[in-house]
Amino acid sequence: MDNLEIRPLTARSVVLSTLLGVHPPRLPARYLVRVGDLFGIAEGTIRVALSRMVASGDLVQSGGTYALTERLLERQARQDESRLPPTVPWDGTWEIAVITAERRPAADRAALRQAMSALRLAELREGTWLRPANLTRPRPGTVVRQCTFLSGRPEEDPAALAATLWDLETWAAKARTLHTALTEATTIAERFTLAAAVLRHLLNDPLLPPPLLPPDWPGPDLRTHYEAFETDFEHLLTNHVLT
Repeated sequence: MDNLEIRPLTARSVVLSTLLGVHPPRLPARYLVRVGDLFGIAEGTIRVALSRMVASGDLVQSGGTYALTERLLERQARQDESRLPPTVPWDGTWEIAVITAERRPAADRAALRQAMSALRLAELREGTWLRPANLTRPRPGTVVRQCTFLSGRPEEDPAALAATLWDLETWAAKARTLHTALTEATTIAERFTLAAAVLRHLLNDPLLPPPLLPPDWPGPDLRTHYEAFETDFEHLLTNHVLT
Protein backbone atom coordinates (compact mmCIF):
# COMPACT_ATOMS: atom_id res chain seq x y z
CA MET A 1 0.00 0.00 0.00
CA ASP A 2 3.03 2.28 -0.11
CA ASN A 3 2.00 3.77 -3.43
CA LEU A 4 -1.32 4.83 -1.86
CA GLU A 5 0.42 7.22 0.52
CA ILE A 6 -1.31 5.69 3.53
CA ARG A 7 -0.60 7.80 6.59
CA PRO A 8 0.31 5.98 9.81
CA LEU A 9 -2.39 5.52 12.44
CA THR A 10 -1.65 7.96 15.26
CA ALA A 11 -3.61 9.34 18.18
CA ARG A 12 -3.97 12.63 16.32
CA SER A 13 -5.22 10.99 13.12
CA VAL A 14 -7.75 8.90 15.05
CA VAL A 15 -9.13 11.94 16.88
CA LEU A 16 -9.18 14.11 13.77
CA SER A 17 -10.76 11.53 11.46
CA THR A 18 -13.38 10.68 14.08
CA LEU A 19 -14.42 14.31 14.60
CA LEU A 20 -14.39 15.01 10.85
CA GLY A 21 -16.80 12.11 10.44
CA VAL A 22 -19.42 13.11 13.03
CA HIS A 23 -22.04 15.86 12.87
CA PRO A 24 -21.79 18.07 14.78
CA PRO A 25 -17.99 17.53 15.06
CA ARG A 26 -17.91 17.59 18.85
CA LEU A 27 -17.32 14.75 21.33
CA PRO A 28 -16.46 14.42 25.02
CA ALA A 29 -12.92 13.34 25.81
CA ARG A 30 -14.10 10.05 27.29
CA TYR A 31 -15.65 9.06 23.95
CA LEU A 32 -12.47 9.92 22.05
CA VAL A 33 -10.52 7.83 24.56
CA ARG A 34 -12.83 4.90 23.78
CA VAL A 35 -12.26 5.39 20.06
CA GLY A 36 -8.52 5.28 20.68
CA ASP A 37 -8.99 2.05 22.61
CA LEU A 38 -10.55 0.45 19.51
CA PHE A 39 -7.16 0.92 17.83
CA GLY A 40 -5.02 -0.07 20.81
CA ILE A 41 -4.05 3.52 21.64
CA ALA A 42 -3.66 4.19 25.35
CA GLU A 43 -5.83 6.75 27.14
CA GLY A 44 -2.83 8.85 28.11
CA THR A 45 -1.69 9.03 24.49
CA ILE A 46 -5.11 10.23 23.34
CA ARG A 47 -5.27 12.88 26.07
CA VAL A 48 -1.80 14.17 25.21
CA ALA A 49 -2.86 14.38 21.55
CA LEU A 50 -5.99 16.31 22.53
CA SER A 51 -3.94 18.85 24.50
CA ARG A 52 -1.51 19.32 21.64
CA MET A 53 -4.33 19.72 19.11
CA VAL A 54 -5.90 22.44 21.25
CA ALA A 55 -2.53 24.19 21.54
CA SER A 56 -2.01 24.02 17.77
CA GLY A 57 -5.46 25.41 16.97
CA ASP A 58 -6.97 22.21 15.58
CA LEU A 59 -9.49 21.79 18.40
CA VAL A 60 -11.32 23.88 20.96
CA GLN A 61 -12.07 22.49 24.39
CA SER A 62 -15.00 23.33 26.62
CA GLY A 63 -16.17 21.41 29.67
CA GLY A 64 -14.38 18.23 28.73
CA THR A 65 -15.74 18.29 25.16
CA TYR A 66 -13.55 18.77 22.09
CA ALA A 67 -14.69 20.30 18.80
CA LEU A 68 -13.13 21.23 15.47
CA THR A 69 -11.97 24.79 14.91
CA GLU A 70 -13.25 26.94 12.03
CA ARG A 71 -10.39 25.92 9.73
CA LEU A 72 -11.19 22.24 10.15
CA LEU A 73 -14.92 22.86 9.88
CA GLU A 74 -14.15 24.11 6.37
CA ARG A 75 -12.25 20.89 5.70
CA GLN A 76 -15.21 18.86 6.94
CA ALA A 77 -17.49 20.79 4.59
CA ARG A 78 -15.16 20.03 1.66
CA GLN A 79 -15.13 16.35 2.60
CA ASP A 80 -18.92 16.26 2.82
CA GLU A 81 -19.12 17.90 -0.59
CA SER A 82 -16.67 15.39 -2.07
CA ARG A 83 -18.88 12.54 -0.87
CA LEU A 84 -22.17 14.11 -1.97
CA PRO A 85 -21.23 16.40 -4.85
CA PRO A 86 -23.57 19.39 -5.39
CA THR A 87 -23.98 18.70 -9.10
CA VAL A 88 -26.62 20.03 -11.49
CA PRO A 89 -27.50 18.93 -15.04
CA TRP A 90 -24.86 20.17 -17.46
CA ASP A 91 -25.84 22.04 -20.63
CA GLY A 92 -22.33 22.30 -22.07
CA THR A 93 -21.49 25.65 -20.47
CA TRP A 94 -18.16 26.25 -18.72
CA GLU A 95 -17.49 28.74 -15.94
CA ILE A 96 -14.38 30.82 -16.54
CA ALA A 97 -12.58 32.86 -13.90
CA VAL A 98 -10.16 35.54 -15.05
CA ILE A 99 -7.93 37.20 -12.47
CA THR A 100 -8.49 40.93 -12.81
CA ALA A 101 -7.15 42.25 -9.49
CA GLU A 102 -3.82 44.09 -9.69
CA ARG A 103 -0.85 44.29 -7.34
CA ARG A 104 -1.90 41.24 -5.36
CA PRO A 105 0.18 40.40 -2.26
CA ALA A 106 1.69 36.92 -2.11
CA ALA A 107 -0.78 35.92 0.60
CA ASP A 108 -3.72 36.83 -1.65
CA ARG A 109 -2.27 34.88 -4.55
CA ALA A 110 -1.76 31.82 -2.36
CA ALA A 111 -5.26 32.08 -0.90
CA LEU A 112 -6.74 32.37 -4.37
CA ARG A 113 -4.94 29.29 -5.66
CA GLN A 114 -6.15 27.29 -2.66
CA ALA A 115 -9.70 28.55 -3.11
CA MET A 116 -9.70 27.73 -6.82
CA SER A 117 -8.63 24.18 -6.04
CA ALA A 118 -11.41 23.86 -3.47
CA LEU A 119 -13.88 25.09 -6.12
CA ARG A 120 -12.46 22.41 -8.44
CA LEU A 121 -11.41 24.89 -11.08
CA ALA A 122 -8.36 24.07 -13.21
CA GLU A 123 -5.78 26.56 -14.46
CA LEU A 124 -5.72 26.81 -18.24
CA ARG A 125 -2.92 29.36 -18.14
CA GLU A 126 -1.71 31.87 -15.57
CA GLY A 127 -4.64 34.05 -14.56
CA THR A 128 -7.35 31.93 -16.23
CA TRP A 129 -9.24 29.13 -14.46
CA LEU A 130 -12.21 27.13 -15.70
CA ARG A 131 -14.36 24.04 -15.38
CA PRO A 132 -17.71 22.73 -16.67
CA ALA A 133 -20.61 24.60 -15.02
CA ASN A 134 -22.14 21.53 -13.35
CA LEU A 135 -21.50 22.42 -9.69
CA THR A 136 -23.38 24.68 -7.32
CA ARG A 137 -21.26 26.11 -4.50
CA PRO A 138 -20.62 29.55 -3.05
CA ARG A 139 -17.53 31.48 -4.10
CA PRO A 140 -15.44 32.71 -1.20
CA GLY A 141 -14.63 36.39 -0.86
CA THR A 142 -11.00 35.94 -1.82
CA VAL A 143 -12.16 34.68 -5.23
CA VAL A 144 -14.85 37.30 -5.77
CA ARG A 145 -12.42 40.12 -4.96
CA GLN A 146 -9.72 38.95 -7.34
CA CYS A 147 -11.63 37.49 -10.29
CA THR A 148 -14.19 38.24 -12.95
CA PHE A 149 -16.38 35.26 -13.90
CA LEU A 150 -17.63 34.51 -17.41
CA SER A 151 -19.61 31.72 -19.06
CA GLY A 152 -18.68 30.13 -22.37
CA ARG A 153 -18.20 26.97 -24.43
CA PRO A 154 -15.03 25.61 -26.01
CA GLU A 155 -15.10 25.44 -29.78
CA GLU A 156 -13.07 22.21 -29.75
CA ASP A 157 -13.92 18.88 -28.10
CA PRO A 158 -14.73 19.62 -24.42
CA ALA A 159 -13.69 16.11 -23.36
CA ALA A 160 -10.24 16.69 -24.88
CA LEU A 161 -10.01 19.99 -23.03
CA ALA A 162 -10.95 18.30 -19.74
CA ALA A 163 -8.28 15.67 -20.31
CA THR A 164 -5.64 18.40 -20.63
CA LEU A 165 -6.80 20.17 -17.47
CA TRP A 166 -7.05 17.10 -15.21
CA ASP A 167 -5.00 13.90 -15.08
CA LEU A 168 -8.06 11.69 -15.19
CA GLU A 169 -6.26 8.41 -15.88
CA THR A 170 -4.00 8.76 -12.85
CA TRP A 171 -6.93 9.68 -10.60
CA ALA A 172 -8.96 6.73 -11.84
CA ALA A 173 -6.10 4.25 -11.41
CA LYS A 174 -5.54 5.29 -7.80
CA ALA A 175 -9.28 5.21 -7.11
CA ARG A 176 -9.49 1.61 -8.30
CA THR A 177 -6.47 0.63 -6.20
CA LEU A 178 -8.00 2.24 -3.11
CA HIS A 179 -11.32 0.51 -3.79
CA THR A 180 -9.61 -2.88 -3.95
CA ALA A 181 -7.48 -2.24 -0.87
CA LEU A 182 -10.48 -1.14 1.20
CA THR A 183 -12.42 -4.21 0.05
CA GLU A 184 -9.60 -6.56 1.05
CA ALA A 185 -8.76 -4.90 4.38
CA THR A 186 -9.69 -7.09 7.35
CA THR A 187 -8.91 -5.11 10.51
CA ILE A 188 -10.62 -1.96 11.68
CA ALA A 189 -7.25 -0.15 11.76
CA GLU A 190 -6.57 -1.03 8.11
CA ARG A 191 -10.04 0.00 7.01
CA PHE A 192 -9.87 3.23 9.02
CA THR A 193 -6.58 4.35 7.49
CA LEU A 194 -7.65 3.35 4.00
CA ALA A 195 -10.97 5.17 4.37
CA ALA A 196 -9.09 8.33 5.33
CA ALA A 197 -7.00 7.92 2.17
CA VAL A 198 -10.19 7.49 0.13
CA LEU A 199 -11.57 10.76 1.51
CA ARG A 200 -8.37 12.61 0.64
CA HIS A 201 -8.55 11.19 -2.88
CA LEU A 202 -12.19 12.17 -3.32
CA LEU A 203 -11.21 15.76 -2.50
CA ASN A 204 -9.18 15.69 -5.73
CA ASP A 205 -12.01 14.36 -7.90
CA PRO A 206 -12.73 17.10 -10.47
CA LEU A 207 -16.44 16.15 -10.41
CA LEU A 208 -16.83 16.45 -14.16
CA PRO A 209 -20.13 15.74 -15.93
CA PRO A 210 -20.34 12.19 -17.31
CA PRO A 211 -19.89 13.18 -21.00
CA LEU A 212 -16.39 14.45 -20.17
CA LEU A 213 -15.24 11.38 -18.24
CA PRO A 214 -13.43 8.27 -19.51
CA PRO A 215 -15.44 5.03 -19.67
CA ASP A 216 -16.01 3.19 -16.37
CA TRP A 217 -15.14 6.21 -14.24
CA PRO A 218 -14.62 4.82 -10.68
CA GLY A 219 -15.71 7.90 -8.71
CA PRO A 220 -19.30 6.80 -7.89
CA ASP A 221 -18.21 3.27 -6.91
CA LEU A 222 -15.50 4.65 -4.62
CA ARG A 223 -18.04 6.93 -2.94
CA THR A 224 -20.45 4.05 -2.45
CA HIS A 225 -17.69 1.91 -0.97
CA TYR A 226 -16.69 4.67 1.41
CA GLU A 227 -20.30 5.16 2.51
CA ALA A 228 -20.47 1.45 3.38
CA PHE A 229 -17.37 1.81 5.55
CA GLU A 230 -18.77 4.90 7.25
CA THR A 231 -22.02 3.10 8.05
CA ASP A 232 -20.05 0.23 9.61
CA PHE A 233 -17.91 2.65 11.61
CA GLU A 234 -20.97 4.55 12.83
CA HIS A 235 -22.43 1.29 14.10
CA LEU A 236 -19.14 0.55 15.84
CA LEU A 237 -19.16 3.97 17.50
CA THR A 238 -22.78 3.57 18.57
CA ASN A 239 -22.29 0.10 20.03
CA HIS A 240 -18.86 0.45 21.64
CA VAL A 241 -18.18 4.16 22.17
CA LEU A 242 -21.27 6.33 22.47
CA THR A 243 -22.92 4.24 25.22
